[in-house]
Amino acid sequence: MLKMDLAKFIDHTVLKPDTTLEEIRRVCAEALEHGFAAVCVPPYFAKQAVDLLEGSKVKVATVIGFPMGYSATFAKVEEIKRALNEGVSELDVVINISAAKNGDWNHVRNDMDSMTRSAHLKGKLVKVILETALMTEPELKKLCEICTELEVDYVKTSTGINATGATVEHVQFLRKNLPASIKIKASGGIRSAELAQELIEAGANRIGSSSSLKIVGKNS
Repeated sequence: MLKMDLAKFIDHTVLKPDTTLEEIRRVCAEALEHGFAAVCVPPYFAKQAVDLLEGSKVKVATVIGFPMGYSATFAKVEEIKRALNEGVSELDVVINISAAKNGDWNHVRNDMDSMTRSAHLKGKLVKVILETALMTEPELKKLCEICTELEVDYVKTSTGINATGATVEHVQFLRKNLPASIKIKASGGIRSAELAQELIEAGANRIGSSSSLKIVGKNS
């Protein structure tokens, strides 16, 4: 795969706590110029990104329950409702990591179900962030089972904040334990075309990165 082919896989991302409107304008312009699949921006800037990309093929994604995941389910659902009202097409939602680590699978499932239903009722995509580096193999298998049951659109590896980011091994594990109907987004620490290509070859359908220009060879 050539570098120029990678752009269509990329969610061009800026999620720093000190993100500015100027940066949002920049990433949207870069997404348009290079043909990235989507931009992923903080909820605070969702409406501005939607306006900047109106009429284009570039999707706007935002994050829910980010980055810790332990917000109340009601709060996450309200975040989703607001994002949808502002025109967002894709929602990258963080599972309740604490609940998963404590084996409270009923809570994990209900939390994910509420978020997924809220998005699907409006015909929008959900990418469920598992934070794979914090999970054991049995925990990841259980999470894959829940995601399969709920028919989520994507399973995403990482927030890129709480732990090690995407690895080829984690993507391969997810692909093995998910049906073909559920896609995979690899994110966290992806800063080269070589790693992006390896992750795609392992089964990733999207790449989340703030180093998108470097990946497509447009920046040093």
